[in-house]
Amino acid sequence: MVAILSNDNVVIDARPRSVMRRDNLRHAATGVLVRNPAGDIYVHRRTATKDVYPSYYDFMAGGVVAAGEDPYDAVVRELAEELGISGADLVKLPEGDYADDATTYHAYLYSCVWDGPIRHQPSEVAWGAWMSPAELISKLDDPSWPVMPDTAALIGPLVRTFG
Repeated sequence: MVAILSNDNVVIDARPRSVMRRDNLRHAATGVLVRNPAGDIYVHRRTATKDVYPSYYDFMAGGVVAAGEDPYDAVVRELAEELGISGADLVKLPEGDYADDATTYHAYLYSCVWDGPIRHQPSEVAWGAWMSPAELISKLDDPSWPVMPDTAALIGPLVRTFG
C-alpha cells in the first residue's frame, strides 16, 4: 500500500502500488544522491523490469513511501535495499515536486558520502559505477543516454554546481 497525498502533501488515502501507478496518483517518494569522498557520484541503470522508466540511468537511490511509513525511514530502507548502504550520514536536501505522464510525487531528498561497498539489489539495479560530476553532466547533456527525468529535474541542477 502506498500513501496518497493531497497537493498540500497531506496523506489523504492509501492505495495499492498498482492502482497508484495505473492512475498516476500523487504520492511520496525518496531520493538519495550518493557521493564518495572524492566527490564522484554513484550512477546506476535500472533493471528492465521496473514499473516506470525501465533500463534508464539514475543518480539517486530511492523509491515510494509506503502507507504509514515515515519518509526518513523510507529513505533509509530504500538506500539499503537498492545499493546495500546502511549507516550513512544522510543530509537533508530541499524537498521537491515532480509530475509527468508516468509518475506524480512529492520528493524527500537527501545526500550522503559513502566510501564502503555497494551491493545492488538484482531486481532493481542492473549496473552501477562512480562518475565524476563532469562525466555525469556530459551524460545528462547527451540525448541518446536515457536518464530518469525526475532525477534530472530534481537533482540535476545541484549536480551541475559540482562540475
